[in-house]
Amino acid sequence: MIPIDLSGKVALVTGVGDSESFAWFISKALQAAGAKLYFASHPRMVGIVENILEREADAEARALPYGAGELKVEKVLACDVAYDTLEDAPEAIRNDRRWNKHGDFTIKGMMDKLTPLVPGVDILIHSVAFSREIKNRQLETSRAAYLEAIGISSYSLTALTRAVAPMMEARGGGSVVGLSYIGGVRVVPHYGGGMSTAKAALEIDARQLAGNLGSKNIRVNIISAGPYASRAASAIGDIKKMIDHAAEHSLMPRPIGADEVANATAFLCSPLASAITGHVLYVDCGYNAMGV
Repeated sequence: MIPIDLSGKVALVTGVGDSESFAWFISKALQAAGAKLYFASHPRMVGIVENILEREADAEARALPYGAGELKVEKVLACDVAYDTLEDAPEAIRNDRRWNKHGDFTIKGMMDKLTPLVPGVDILIHSVAFSREIKNRQLETSRAAYLEAIGISSYSLTALTRAVAPMMEARGGGSVVGLSYIGGVRVVPHYGGGMSTAKAALEIDARQLAGNLGSKNIRVNIISAGPYASRAASAIGDIKKMIDHAAEHSLMPRPIGADEVANATAFLCSPLASAITGHVLYVDCGYNAMGV
């Protein structure tokens, strides 16, 4: 059997907010393969994530696959990926207790806290997406919501990758994986508010970054997952209808599981995928291949 062995690797997982998200399942798969984990969560979600990591009631959610034990995270760091530095954050956010109680909550602030704790970073997981107007059709999407969605959901991949790249280079290379959705290349009802554009941007940005960093042995790939009923997805109109439709029309007529996305991510982060970069891997039971 060919193993996926990430022993000694350091993974920075962004966007963890609960125990139902792709980011949570990806974290468990990475740790089951041996990786050491650090979380970068939105400032308002840090306390929630810390509780899930500690409460007895959430013990089942912390169980690693393949009988590998229980999820252990070295540290949960506050990070609002909308801001590269404190100077970028508006005064209202800088003065908001939900943000500033964590100190510097920007990408730079998060990296300043992470750097003394690790010898380097081998894996970066980008699992961040937000649009306040996601239910709006493109025609009704405001400029402010559109630009915000792109800034948080797409440009943050560039900002985070730029921040960790020197630490990856120091380790001889690394793997960056972002999460996308077919709504970035096809029209999906209820997936508006700039989010479809953000996913399209995320995918080409990943390819650009793969080109920028390939000579440093840093690989950048995207997983485009099928619809999944996470808490975050509840904002996307009728998510159950979307899941049922995809399951009915997929080559494999069933919904995807979060563990399947996690396993594919672990593969992309492993030496088994050493020649794969600039790639969008669909984990959607073949839904992307269907014409109707």
